[in-house]
Amino acid sequence: MRLRALLDTEALGLRLLGGADELDRTVRGVMTTDLRDPSRYLGGGELVLTGLAWRRSAADSESFAGILAAAGVAGLAAGEADGPVPADLVAACERHHLPLFAVDERVAFATITEYVSRQVSGERAGDLAAVVDRHRRLMSPGPAGGGPDAVLDLLGSDLDLRAWVLSSTGREIGGSGHPLPGGLRAELAGAQQAAARTGRPAPYRVAVQGGRTYSLFPVRAGESSADVRAGVLSDWFLAVAADAGEWPAERLDLLHGVTQLIAVERDRREAARQIRRRLAAEVFELVGGGAPPGEIGARLRAAAPVLVPGAAGAAYWQIVVAQVEWEGGEVPAGPVGQALLEEVLADPAEPGPDPAERVAVAYADDTALALVPLPPAGDGTPRTLRAERLQEVVGGPLARGLAGDGRLTVGVSAAVHSPEALRGALEEARHARRVAAARPGRVCVAGHEELASHVLLLPFVPDDVRRAFTARLLDPLRAYDRRHRAELIPTLVAFLECDGSWTRCATRLHLHVNTLRYRIGRIEQLTGRDLSRLEDKLDFFLALRMS
Repeated sequence: MRLRALLDTEALGLRLLGGADELDRTVRGVMTTDLRDPSRYLGGGELVLTGLAWRRSAADSESFAGILAAAGVAGLAAGEADGPVPADLVAACERHHLPLFAVDERVAFATITEYVSRQVSGERAGDLAAVVDRHRRLMSPGPAGGGPDAVLDLLGSDLDLRAWVLSSTGREIGGSGHPLPGGLRAELAGAQQAAARTGRPAPYRVAVQGGRTYSLFPVRAGESSADVRAGVLSDWFLAVAADAGEWPAERLDLLHGVTQLIAVERDRREAARQIRRRLAAEVFELVGGGAPPGEIGARLRAAAPVLVPGAAGAAYWQIVVAQVEWEGGEVPAGPVGQALLEEVLADPAEPGPDPAERVAVAYADDTALALVPLPPAGDGTPRTLRAERLQEVVGGPLARGLAGDGRLTVGVSAAVHSPEALRGALEEARHARRVAAARPGRVCVAGHEELASHVLLLPFVPDDVRRAFTARLLDPLRAYDRRHRAELIPTLVAFLECDGSWTRCATRLHLHVNTLRYRIGRIEQLTGRDLSRLEDKLDFFLALRMS
């Protein structure tokens, strides 16, 4: 904005005292000071507001005007609360060609500051909107070059807005040079999904620990589905470290324009993944169909330049299977699981612009299947995916997106070194997913190491057999507990966890050993079992696990 516009704004109460020929200067900001030398805080283009507390003599006026002129300020506005502006300051500003205004005593400096800041911010937003529009036109027909980072940098430099592009799991895809802590990214990702499930219009405002507010703008790639569940688990979003609750419509439109620009980049990456998806589908078709290992190996070698860019091939492979289940509705589980698994398996520690490009994911029916190459580490061993690590990273955010009507279950195989072992790895991952599905919770991940345990058997027991088995052993104890509040079930659990040790179990339950012996005797009497026998202990253990 120009100095002339300030003089023409009656509400600001400005009166020109000198510098009529300089009113076309551009104002880039505003600063209030009563320092004798404020030069260290000036960058040029400011309208300086002062109450003249620094002035003791005419020499002070000369020095002050010279300092401001050398700093390249746009103009000086002096308050008249303590009387008219001194003539020596008017003369000093004339000598230094510095426009000088008098501020009516009835006008607060805060009023001028707010007005100038609003006008300057609006003009910057308009300039930035033009930049965003140019980027959109350039990016729409083809590759996006450096992606959205340049626009995020402009948001920071021109509007003082720090912003990040985050994935559904909280992975940082782009930002303005100030990485967010992992815990905060996960919290924002969960909040974004929870808000999206409500269907309320964006931006979503989230207050995090410490009192900071973030505004979240969803990034919709491709054609949006009528059912928000089709994309909520894999959508990106823009997180801005500011409260957008009182933003003008122009600024909100600008941020929505930025999300559209990011969506173009998302679509470009989505298109690039189609090749890897097709290769994965071909490999899984060969593996599932029982093709000879030589044929599978040849397909893997041909796919290596795409699946493992820059490498001759992977020394090891892992297979991950996932299934997304929704209660009711017609949400296609296969494509949803495919997009989600690509994001879940993206490793931000991997070099390259998009860590998700290191995996290839296909889907068959309602199950997503991922082929994960594992180049060897320095000692020649693979850096494998760990089920507990996946659960830790994605469990929190995705559970909020699944809300009360969805589940995600994931199974992870061991690392294998040869094509002939891939069929076994696929079966292993499928079994692990069934183990995960037998657990409670919205997001459950199980690994191959759990398949050697007794829990491998439980998912394959028919429901009617489960119910009959647990009812025969546990229903008499539950009924007795309801009638007498005897706590037989908790006593049984503790007894088994203490490996049948009377002393340890009594200490754990804060009971006398004789009281514990009475309770165990009552359990044996009600069920007809003998807890000194290994077979009966095992039956009770399995019944408790299946109940």
